[in-house]
Amino acid sequence: MKRLQSQFENPRVYGAMCLTILAFCIGFAAGNLPDMQTIALSDTDEAFEAFWDAYSVIESRYVDQVEVESLVDGAIEGMVNSLEDDHSGYIRPELYQRSTDFSGEFTGIGVFTRTNQETGAIIVTTVIPESPAEAVGVMPGDEFYEVDGQRVIGISQAELSALVPGPRGTTVTITFRRDGELITYEIVRDTFPLPNVSFEIVGDNIAHISMIDFNDLSRKQLDDALAAVDIDNTQGLIFDIRDNPGGTLASAIEIGSAFIEDGVLLRQVARDQSEEVTRTSGGYVEIDVPIVVLVDETSASASEVIAGAMQDYGVATILGETTFGKGTVQNIPSLSNGGGLRITVRRWLTPNGHWIHEQGITPDIIVEWNPESEKDEADDIQLQAAIEYLESLRD
Repeated sequence: MKRLQSQFENPRVYGAMCLTILAFCIGFAAGNLPDMQTIALSDTDEAFEAFWDAYSVIESRYVDQVEVESLVDGAIEGMVNSLEDDHSGYIRPELYQRSTDFSGEFTGIGVFTRTNQETGAIIVTTVIPESPAEAVGVMPGDEFYEVDGQRVIGISQAELSALVPGPRGTTVTITFRRDGELITYEIVRDTFPLPNVSFEIVGDNIAHISMIDFNDLSRKQLDDALAAVDIDNTQGLIFDIRDNPGGTLASAIEIGSAFIEDGVLLRQVARDQSEEVTRTSGGYVEIDVPIVVLVDETSASASEVIAGAMQDYGVATILGETTFGKGTVQNIPSLSNGGGLRITVRRWLTPNGHWIHEQGITPDIIVEWNPESEKDEADDIQLQAAIEYLESLRD
């Protein structure tokens, strides 16, 4: 196997780790809603009487003093949770700005993390090259212990992500536990692009391009990768969107337009059942070699838009496992308290009118894979199946 260039060594592992940093960007966002109209309480006084009764009881009688903001946050969360929609939710003020950033860049210290399910500790899995964390000596395996003097053992990834990132040029003091010892670093936050696209030549001159999310930089990164592998002088392309949870509608349109010359990319159905047709936007690459799109059960949302459209148009063979099945579009409007809502506003269908929600996209060639060890990861039987399929087309 000849490796041309890679921004990260294992795209599947990076995909899983990116879920940590991009947890609030996952899915399919289509911009903000128009300014929301405030409903006068006089219109709904009767419905809200019980709410105000409960607030009054808690505020006046609860044994401990409570913050009004905390009660408001809980009330909003409860209201959105009552929708019973896994893809709608309340975004607290401290997290809202990052949840609406699809620039493909991140301001912070530059680490990917995971939670140790047994101890609750949040552990550094990878340090991004040329990041502030690498500059001071943070290493994979380091456990977060304190951030600016606050103990963080046992907190959630979301809570940690509210403490560690921050404005470029500011300093955060982090204490890690390493081999039983505590090590403290003062780290100056910086802005850097997140690793997203990797490429290599595999098998008998087959290009393998992996993409782990859809953001503002993704189309340029794809174009750069196609140029680097000299795509039309290869024997085929494997476009790998396994572990890709989605991203923005704009990026999905840009990526889809690279593979589909002119046509409907998806159909969006609103609350009143009106349909909006979203077409490709230009920038067709004219790839002359056969294409396999690799998907798995975590390929979701924008990934499914691309796979579904390419399958409907017959421009690629879909290989792997049935995808996640997220057939809805969300907006992320802001609220007056600085937070926001992630709210489902439309359903989307493939060009041929298939709604894949909770069903997913069934690959043309099903290859199930559940790696249980590093050796299993290295063998990657889905990638090998894609290589063998493309090579068989020349037999």
